[in-house]
Amino acid sequence: MSEQVKLTLEQCHALAKDSLMKRGANEANAVAVADTITAAERDGCASHGLFRLPGYLSSLISGKVSGNAKPSLERLSPGVLRVNADNGFAPLALSHAYDALAEAAKENGIAACAITRMYHFAALWPEATEMANRGCVSMAWTAATPMVAPAGGIKPFYGTNPMAFGWPRKDREPMVFDQASAAMARGEIMIAARDGHSVPSTAGVDKDGNPTTDPNEILAGAQSAFGGYKGAALSLMIELLVGPLIGDFCSFEAGAADNKDGGPPPGAELIIAMDPRRFGDAYGFEDHAEKLFAELLKQPGTRLPGDRRYLNRQRVAKEGFSIPQSLYDAILEKTG
Repeated sequence: MSEQVKLTLEQCHALAKDSLMKRGANEANAVAVADTITAAERDGCASHGLFRLPGYLSSLISGKVSGNAKPSLERLSPGVLRVNADNGFAPLALSHAYDALAEAAKENGIAACAITRMYHFAALWPEATEMANRGCVSMAWTAATPMVAPAGGIKPFYGTNPMAFGWPRKDREPMVFDQASAAMARGEIMIAARDGHSVPSTAGVDKDGNPTTDPNEILAGAQSAFGGYKGAALSLMIELLVGPLIGDFCSFEAGAADNKDGGPPPGAELIIAMDPRRFGDAYGFEDHAEKLFAELLKQPGTRLPGDRRYLNRQRVAKEGFSIPQSLYDAILEKTG
């Protein structure tokens, strides 16, 4: 096993914030990204934690992303909002959306917010969690750069195009899931390649279109959508939702516009929020959902989406976490 560096969550946040500020991010942007990175490590999501920090730093070094972005909120109609991320990282722009989107959902029953001109390099579950904590049922989508082959194809075309869903629960953590429409998240494949592990043969194909368990061959070839054409159809839906619908990049356009510095490509995100109290069961929806969850959990071996993250959260808060020495060294090297 490679040499490891043990960190607390406080050390993680300080490392991320200080590194970003040294590379030109102002405090507001640095804190927002550090919060996102630390939340990922806290919940055991290593592929979206400090593993992403060198990419964030590369984007600041190259000048692709503005470390001094000032996001702005605009109401396009009573139920449609837009946040202009001002060519910055997504976390700060997203923080401008949550309260306004929840308010619009409670006014209208349902509302949507487009976050444009941003660089998204994180998981989507934080967005769904934030909205659930404000009492809203929510869905979120974003695209990326070509990594996933379309149904019948063997060349990268779609991003991994994740989707998230959040459901608020009374006196409990919300039920939140976040999944790529690819068979495996890009970061997990990259970590497997770094650590010398194989991946399932369903994860992707080599450059000739042959299924492979070698993550390096997949990175040189293309990832596969989950469930074949079904996952590919969801990828296409997400491209339309975060591209043509809101006037931003599709994955193939983002790939062409990106400078390939190792950081996130340009893109957008769409979040839809619903106030369950406005849909006809103002007082029973929470208890009804809990009955559903209880019936599901009667089957041995089942769990609710997100439960592992919550268990990881308790463990990491007590024990801290570790990253490879090579990653720690790469962060320090990028910091300068």
